[in-house]
Amino acid sequence: MNKTRTQKDKLRYNIVSALVYVIGIILLIQLFNLQIIKGADYREQSNTRLSRESTLQAARGDILDQSGNKLATTKSGYILQLYKTKIDDKTLNNSLLNIVKVLESNKDSYRDELPIKIEPFEFTISEESAKKWKKQNNIEEQKNAEECFYILKEKYKIESDNIADTKKIMSMRYTISKDGYSSTKNVELASNISKESVSIFNEQNDKFPGLTIQTGAVRSYSSGNLASHILGYVGRIDENELKENENYDLNDRIGKTGIEYIFEPYLKGKNGIKQIDMDVEGTITGEGTVEEAIAGNSVVLTIDANLQQVTQNALKANIEKIRSGGFGTPYAADAASAVVMNVKTGEVLSMVSYPDFEPQLFVDGISNEKYNEYISEEANHPFLNRAISSVYAPGSTFKMVTALAALETGAISTTEKINDVGIYRYTKDYQPKCWLYNSYGRGHGYLNVTDAIKHSCNYFFYELGNRIGIDTLSRYARSLGLGSKTGIELLGEVEGIVSSKETSKARNTVFTGGNTLQAAIGQHDNSFTLIEMAKYISIIANGGNDIDVTIIKDIIDIDGKSIPKEELNNFIKERLGIESAQTTELDFNPNNLSAIKEGMRGVTSESGGTAYSYFKNFNIEVGGKTGSAQTGIKGKTNGWFVGFAPFDDPEIAVVVMVENGGSGGYNSETARDIIAEYFGMNANKVTENMTAKPTTQIQN
Repeated sequence: MNKTRTQKDKLRYNIVSALVYVIGIILLIQLFNLQIIKGADYREQSNTRLSRESTLQAARGDILDQSGNKLATTKSGYILQLYKTKIDDKTLNNSLLNIVKVLESNKDSYRDELPIKIEPFEFTISEESAKKWKKQNNIEEQKNAEECFYILKEKYKIESDNIADTKKIMSMRYTISKDGYSSTKNVELASNISKESVSIFNEQNDKFPGLTIQTGAVRSYSSGNLASHILGYVGRIDENELKENENYDLNDRIGKTGIEYIFEPYLKGKNGIKQIDMDVEGTITGEGTVEEAIAGNSVVLTIDANLQQVTQNALKANIEKIRSGGFGTPYAADAASAVVMNVKTGEVLSMVSYPDFEPQLFVDGISNEKYNEYISEEANHPFLNRAISSVYAPGSTFKMVTALAALETGAISTTEKINDVGIYRYTKDYQPKCWLYNSYGRGHGYLNVTDAIKHSCNYFFYELGNRIGIDTLSRYARSLGLGSKTGIELLGEVEGIVSSKETSKARNTVFTGGNTLQAAIGQHDNSFTLIEMAKYISIIANGGNDIDVTIIKDIIDIDGKSIPKEELNNFIKERLGIESAQTTELDFNPNNLSAIKEGMRGVTSESGGTAYSYFKNFNIEVGGKTGSAQTGIKGKTNGWFVGFAPFDDPEIAVVVMVENGGSGGYNSETARDIIAEYFGMNANKVTENMTAKPTTQIQN
């Protein structure tokens, strides 16, 4: 019996062993089939089924004014992205055309960076850029725009005979080709698209292979062109920027100019990771967040948004009035700038440069047509921040420097009077006339320093310049911040030029006695930025105290904590490449400053003052000075107004300059509106004597 059982056990064992061998052979055959025979196909399918890791964009930090108003912020928007799938060119082209039609039907914009336009065919970039573009795309240099268009049509295998449709497909294909994409790396086609488009794409997902919609952070400048030169703008990162910056990808936006550029490391934040699952056909089967994004820090400016808007509006209105002859003689008035500064702290409260631009246009890539419009000759350099990147002869607004230098060195007292006889004959090479002599054939007569500032007497300041000499004059100009960068936290600040023997030598010219006279009234080589001028007027107004100019109030992290000042200061120095500022010891005689400021009060508050007609009956007493500076171009005179308010306890300095604006007095209206806004006045109730005629002072 035991023998029989043993035989049965052996039989069962043999049967099981045979089954195991058979199953093993089958598995090996199947494995061979999967890995060797069909391995390539299955690997391709496996890859298309893999989960894609997509970037979850971090919200860019806000840029705020001093009261917390958002000048630049991040809003949630829908971003259209495309992954590569297993479809042929014909299917891809049809899909892209349908995508464009959906977007256009809902008035959504999409990326169109192809530098060719149709009807008529022409390049939307410069001739030099077109040559470079053709080389990058392996197209012969002699090919024109139309020939290039059809070369790309063939390259992308676009079958449509409709030129407009071909252009739409081609623009999309060009974007894909330029940025590149794969089954695991997307290319962004459009951002901030409408809910209507999102609904169509979601409902008809199977008709758009590889298309995904991600909710992401979209930069928003809700106030249009307000403070555009301060804020700057963000745009798509380019190849060079991508190489220089880690943790960015081709779909990222990066600060290009202004605060957006300078404080990019603080504003950017940290992107998260999103997982997207797709089937072989490119249809989304699931998605989820792997790593949350961390928002960037907020940058708080010293700017007051309301004052910025009033400054911008007042400047534009003044330009239009000058152009139309609203003050009398019309002038071209083709560009302008204005700065408002806290005289005690150096904080910039508003800064406007005209013409300006719209930062929002750059977020998704500005069109070639609009960009060409901006850089055209008629646009007059709208990207140039004239407040910090352009220098101008100050004209008569420089006379307080000459007065202070003469008073401080004892070349004149506050009570001494000089007789203006009309023509200054004390130098052989240069015998200029006072502006009053040119207008009425006579001089101002006897004036002290206060009255000379009030009436802007050129003769008086010629004499002061002759007494003190150019070396003393240039030294005092520099002590008031002129001819040096202020260190404001913006890219592009240039250094003004102080007229001096050294400056003439550097230009290979001989400095003469006549040059000293010209420099004394703010001409010759004297040329300064508006931000330098604002600092200079602030120092005069605050009693001779040096100030550190700034446009940054704070940087706040996502926990609401301020970045330490030392860290911030070190960052700014490194970012702008500036050295530690040399502290200037200012120790001016209060009586001398008082005499100068009294003259500035007379400019706006007393009959005969060059800005009296604009400030008569104004509710705030203002110290001011007008100036009309020659440019070296016949018939072109820049108009200036500089001032501070209130007179008894100054808080703000205001500087306004209009290129080709004629009389400096014309800018008084702009300054008046700015001061009225700052002190909460109703500008509509401000009255003025409209029958008074302003005086144009052309400095020689």
